[in-house]
Amino acid sequence: MQAVDSDKVELSVVAHTPEAIHAWVAQLRQRFEGQKVALCTEQKQGALIYALCQYDFIVLFPVNPQTVAKYRRAFTPSRAKDDPTDAYILLELLLKHRDKLTAWQPGSSQIRELQKLVEWRRKFVDDGVRLTNRITDVLKGYYPQVLEWFRDKNTLVFCDFLTQYSTLEAAQQAEPETLNQFFILHRCRYTKTNAKRIEKIKLSTPLTSDRAIIEPSKMIIKALAIQLRTLLFSIEQFNQTIEQLFAQMPDADLFAALPGAGEHLAPRLLLAFGEERSRFSRAQDLLQYAGIAPVTERSGKKDWVHWRWSCPKFLRQSFVEWAEQSRQHSFWAKAFYEAQKRKGKTHQEAMRALAFKWIRII
Repeated sequence: MQAVDSDKVELSVVAHTPEAIHAWVAQLRQRFEGQKVALCTEQKQGALIYALCQYDFIVLFPVNPQTVAKYRRAFTPSRAKDDPTDAYILLELLLKHRDKLTAWQPGSSQIRELQKLVEWRRKFVDDGVRLTNRITDVLKGYYPQVLEWFRDKNTLVFCDFLTQYSTLEAAQQAEPETLNQFFILHRCRYTKTNAKRIEKIKLSTPLTSDRAIIEPSKMIIKALAIQLRTLLFSIEQFNQTIEQLFAQMPDADLFAALPGAGEHLAPRLLLAFGEERSRFSRAQDLLQYAGIAPVTERSGKKDWVHWRWSCPKFLRQSFVEWAEQSRQHSFWAKAFYEAQKRKGKTHQEAMRALAFKWIRII
């Protein structure tokens, strides 16, 4: 720490507890009489940021950890590293290069709540994919027929069927009417589909009769099915809350109307642009920040263009996923994608090119 009216640098350690952090902030407020305090940190989110963003006199300047690492290596070729040294580097960046740093402006409570919900919803969806993959792997070893009976694995009917009929023997012992009522209670009301499914259950042949394989597999499947069911229920709760928050946003109608955005991607696109529109003065700023715009490296006669490695991955994923969905709802997007493919670009290159165009349009 260094006061603006002093050349003295003070070094201290703050314990990583809420009490210590808030006590330290209270000392800063008292010492500098509520004047603005610039604080440079390698974090942009997390416990420390959550604790500090509630104080109006603290101005946060997040710095990419790679910036600190490369700055350190420029003067320490041995790559020696220590926390106090990094703290001095952060102070030096703040004092000498503040014009290149951007103060972090926290959004409204609604925006921050929506941001956390959509990010964690996506993580839960990925967890669901991992669970269904594990379920599929176990079922292939003793009960593969059920994978044919239920094409969509992320459903409550699939989870409940595995919990109730965890082996082919258990399913075949059930009466046809009992199975039919099970499907009807789970909103599978197509009579022909249910009858065909029940017929397949009765005519199926067990893959194995080895109890050493069936018994542990049955327990594993029940455990995984219960986890997947809980996860699906949680995702549905997230969907409802996200929908309510998104509907309250001023620009909700604009982003909901984008081709292919839908109920899941529209909130993520709104968050990508945020409330503070002056943050991106031109489309190129957002393209670079989101990692959609490519990077060009030149040295002598060599010229190399590649995608950005350092960017918010979730943000880039949102734009690329939306570009993929827009092909199915926009004639122009489909035509642009096909034109890129004719030029010899891969699917992912064509998707990023389409996302590039969409960002400029918005």
